[in-house]
Amino acid sequence: MDLQHFTYAGLLLGTLAIPLALSFDQKVRFWTKWKYLFPAILITAILFIYWDIQFTKAGIWSFNHDYVLGYFYKGLPLEEWLFFLIVPYACLFIYEVLKAYLQAYEFPRIFAALSLGLIVLFGLLSFFHQSQLYTFFNFLFAAVYLGYTIFRNRFRQHLSKFFFTYLITLIPFLLVNGALTAIPVVEYHSEHILNIRAFTIPVEDFGYLFLLLLMNTTIYETLKEQKYY
Repeated sequence: MDLQHFTYAGLLLGTLAIPLALSFDQKVRFWTKWKYLFPAILITAILFIYWDIQFTKAGIWSFNHDYVLGYFYKGLPLEEWLFFLIVPYACLFIYEVLKAYLQAYEFPRIFAALSLGLIVLFGLLSFFHQSQLYTFFNFLFAAVYLGYTIFRNRFRQHLSKFFFTYLITLIPFLLVNGALTAIPVVEYHSEHILNIRAFTIPVEDFGYLFLLLLMNTTIYETLKEQKYY
């Protein structure tokens, strides 16, 4: 096996290393929240992996065999399965760090208004691009779930930290996903995306990250509030 086959695995390991090492910080105490974290990650992962399997089967995206370890299940490389465990772990670690160290910074009205604007934007993108399946489903799901979060879920009190987390997460996202799409480890069918890219990253991936983080965070907070064990 050549060194290049460890590319995707190496990127995931780099993503996990710092959050895992700092999970025992005495102020954040992230490890004490794992009983809420892992169920949230697993619930979300089931939904996203099903989506991933169907889109891979349909040829909307594919994985370059030269840059993965070569262990596939349901058409997905092992690394892709691990992606939905490792990336949410890292993101929710950032979320808890912000809650611990930036408690005073809350702007619920501003972020509620921003959320309403994003619901409209995501809805319009989905409506006007129904033939581009990644664009359509990605922004449709994001609009629906964000709408549920704002109007039904008791998540408004956490909106500030969620949006701050998303913005900070964009830094490693640009590095990791930039590498995945530049090499490329992941390739997208041009007929199913807008073909608008930030560097090499399709704009749809930013909505995908938003939805992945939002779903993990809302389920995580719901489990904490219900004192799930």
